[in-house]
Amino acid sequence: MDSESVQLAHFELQEREVQHVLGRVKVRDVDYADIYFESRISESVSMEEGIVKRAVKSISRGAGVRATAGEKTGFAYSDALSRRDLEIAADTARYIANSPQGDTPVPVTHRSSPSQNLYPLDRPNTEIATQERVSLLNLIDAEARRYDPRITKVMASFNTEHKIVMVATSDGLLIGDVQPLSRLQITCIAEEGKNRQVGSFGGGGRIGFSFYYEEDRACRYAREAARQAILNLDAVNAPAGTMVVVLAAGWPGILLHEAIGHGLESDFNRRKTSAFSSLLGQRVASKACTIVDDGTLPFRRGSLNIDDEGTPTSRTVLIEDGILRGYITDRLNARLMGIPLTGNGRREDFRSIVLPRMTNTFMLAGASDPEEIIRSVKKGLYAVSFGGGQVDITNGKFVFSTSEAYMIENGVLTKPVKGATLIGNGPDILKRVSMVGHDLKLDEGIGTCGKEGQSIPVGVGLPTLRVDEITVGGTTA
Repeated sequence: MDSESVQLAHFELQEREVQHVLGRVKVRDVDYADIYFESRISESVSMEEGIVKRAVKSISRGAGVRATAGEKTGFAYSDALSRRDLEIAADTARYIANSPQGDTPVPVTHRSSPSQNLYPLDRPNTEIATQERVSLLNLIDAEARRYDPRITKVMASFNTEHKIVMVATSDGLLIGDVQPLSRLQITCIAEEGKNRQVGSFGGGGRIGFSFYYEEDRACRYAREAARQAILNLDAVNAPAGTMVVVLAAGWPGILLHEAIGHGLESDFNRRKTSAFSSLLGQRVASKACTIVDDGTLPFRRGSLNIDDEGTPTSRTVLIEDGILRGYITDRLNARLMGIPLTGNGRREDFRSIVLPRMTNTFMLAGASDPEEIIRSVKKGLYAVSFGGGQVDITNGKFVFSTSEAYMIENGVLTKPVKGATLIGNGPDILKRVSMVGHDLKLDEGIGTCGKEGQSIPVGVGLPTLRVDEITVGGTTA
């Protein structure tokens, strides 16, 4: 039995039922229609002060039906998969798209399995016993406290997801995928007198449980969270003003994701609401900058064999040597804009509409030595990690708070600082990048991206880079 037949059986469906429902949606005035089936098992265990505070398991199943006609999208969903429930969802989606009723079945002319398998697992996450999860968290709690007696509180959570998806389209395609996901997150609180500081770290991806024990990862995460908390006990207030900023490799790529990546999503550009609208082929960054979105990296949190429209993910060059080369697209926006389909149609779940979204977005490595970049700065800020932030897509303006940062004085890292925020404009910052390190690093696998109320897993990355001028908000002049 082929994988699509197995998935049809999992959803207790017959192929003729899928064809029938598609036929109620795909009529003369509908350009495209699809049905997205999803079954998800999510499990979470969290621990605080060595005590399990929360253990949750949730199961959901349903389907979303979509019809697109010109720029209109009709969408409806059902958490029941009977023929009648799917018919109602199909009729609703078609009605929203202002189309008459259809009744001609759409045949499945080609079944397809993903051409890539980016996350093969020997053991499904659904087989991880609760006691195994608790043992992992106990290990982390002990390791973090062992790091330094000033660590007074440890909080950790371990979350897994096992998702089965199947997409049927009016093009006759039937394709499915099984998508694992897990994430380990640790927060430590350090106290010294009245000084109380926090450190956080974690990792994950589309990986199995053994990943966290390999190469001492779980304990390394615990030590890193504890290290950040202890470091911040000695941090001084950050200076304020315009200065050179060096971004460390890895997680600081979140700034790239938020301040530039969202502006390269095709829906914003089709509506002319992005700072990058109508700039294809033009210089938008320094020659040192090449930025890609790549959903094909094995085991990464943002990777997928297929997107939520059944399209294989790809590696998309967005900016090449400073020139804007492309946008991130889903089917609707690629068709309306007449640009390539990149496999970036994503949704939070079957209740959500498809949007063009990032997968793993990062800047490629350059030629500079990271130490050389730091030595080149007379006075500036070295940003290692970020906490919260926000961005305005229409103009690229952003504000990001650092969770770990240091002063650079005469080419040397000196005291750690706290309370530093970076304030700037994404497109402007790209033009001020003067040095890019050869040390590209992807994040540990904890990223979650929000857009229009939908949250999805993503990856980010960055080599060490120098930005010649950013406004730093701090508490001292």
